[in-house]
Amino acid sequence: MSKLNWGFLGTSFISLTMADALQAEGSTRIHSVAGRSEVPLKVFAEKYDVEHTYDNFDELIEDDVVDIIYIALPNHIHHEYVIKAANAGKAILCEKSLSIDMEKTDQALRAVADNEVFFVEGLMYLNHPFTAAIRDVITSGELGEIQSISAQYCADIAQFVNPQSKGALYNLGCYPISLMHLLLQSDFTNHIFDNYEISAMGRRGTDGNICESAASIRLDNGVVCQLHTAEDYGLHASFTVLGSKASLVLNSNPWLPEAEGNTFTVTPYEKVGDVRTVTAEGNAFIYQVRAIREAIEAGKKALERPAPNLEDSRQIMQLLTDWEAATVTS
Repeated sequence: MSKLNWGFLGTSFISLTMADALQAEGSTRIHSVAGRSEVPLKVFAEKYDVEHTYDNFDELIEDDVVDIIYIALPNHIHHEYVIKAANAGKAILCEKSLSIDMEKTDQALRAVADNEVFFVEGLMYLNHPFTAAIRDVITSGELGEIQSISAQYCADIAQFVNPQSKGALYNLGCYPISLMHLLLQSDFTNHIFDNYEISAMGRRGTDGNICESAASIRLDNGVVCQLHTAEDYGLHASFTVLGSKASLVLNSNPWLPEAEGNTFTVTPYEKVGDVRTVTAEGNAFIYQVRAIREAIEAGKKALERPAPNLEDSRQIMQLLTDWEAATVTS
């Protein structure tokens, strides 16, 4: 089988990271790249030996040789190019967050379903063995039943993001929300998100977007989750699950797992904790590329859990938009 040909929409830092992963994985190639700024486009093409460049995103999507479209554009136009790529019959990797509201989200996912194309949202960490190991602890029953989750992800990225991408919740909050979603789904099934209450407080940045928010989410079964994110200071990641029998604390950043240094601690209450290390073959982006390649080669239209399917991505977006709507800012 010939190598899959990728077409990249956008030349931002995340495109560079994905291109590095493609080269490291080694079984697919970047056939073409599109960008609206001439210099970054030229630099990208030269660095990654990309033969075909476009200054028009639509023209790349219509290139018959391209098998899979990577959408690395600002959040507010993700849906537009998901729809165009789906209508062109292309496989799709769309960066997180899928959109910035539920109307655009549903438009995008409807196009994917109607055209029966491969699709996955770029929550890359969900493909890494570290996430699988975390989920295995939950499904094994070692913690008992989940009682509470607390999570925090902050990074000083405000100066780099497009103001129309809607700020911290959609650029950073998607990470703790999606991991919370995975673990609760694994313990209680999808119906756990049929009903919940959410309250939140935060503040807005100079661009008018929510730049920091702390939320409390109460599910129908009594589980309470506390989430916090901020985009204008620090780099800090934390995630803790309290079960009925034991706790799980992630010692390393679960959203940027690497080949080495991935650890978590499981502590039965009133006992000594057990620190566990997960060694992998590379970072999360490499595993994402591999998972997509293997799925497409097998004729699949989605990845398997822990990676998100269409319903998962929609539920994650619903949680994010509800968080935004609930946030009271000063």
